[in-house]
Amino acid sequence: MPEHHPAFCVLLGPDYAGKSSAISLLRDTVPWRTLSVDDTHLAPEHTLLTRLRRDVVREVAERPGAWSPDFLATMLQTAAVHLRDRLCADPHTPAVVDSYYYKLLAKGRLAGADDHAGFAWWRTFPQPRRVIYLDVRPATAWRRSHDGRDLNRLEYYGPQPTADGFTRYQSDLAKTMHDEIAHLPVTVIGEHGDPAQTAEAIRKVLAHELG
Repeated sequence: MPEHHPAFCVLLGPDYAGKSSAISLLRDTVPWRTLSVDDTHLAPEHTLLTRLRRDVVREVAERPGAWSPDFLATMLQTAAVHLRDRLCADPHTPAVVDSYYYKLLAKGRLAGADDHAGFAWWRTFPQPRRVIYLDVRPATAWRRSHDGRDLNRLEYYGPQPTADGFTRYQSDLAKTMHDEIAHLPVTVIGEHGDPAQTAEAIRKVLAHELG
């Protein structure tokens, strides 16, 4: 792994917290790189990750009896390593990283891969100056998911999406993520109705941390 990495912050939060919208708003208006594995942020040469993510949900998460939790975690590792690689590819430019490995690790643990050997390796990756955590009420997140119609199998408990299964999963996801970032400075940004307000609140934290 590269020895040098830039100053960076991580944008984190539960599902439907508004991270993707915030990253999109920040991308062209801040002097720092924005790194994400969302489809719209991947370079053409990295769209393999789009196909992998689709297949992880459709072929692995949807068929838990056919694949072990360790196999799921191994597939999730592709995204974690990609973000680390892109971060370290330019050691001189500060960056904002969407979720980094923290959310992937938390989802792997909730899927049953709590002792996956790769997680110890992920924890040796470069650590951010600060985590910016977007908080959101479960009812708001459920509404943003179009009452569960947009959810994938790694976003709720139970055989089918329900408000209760979604709320319980998101509560456990938040707790597991907070366990992973307990050693880091964290700034919590509360829920905003306007994505532009959220992006502006994030921008102020970044300006303080990354200059």
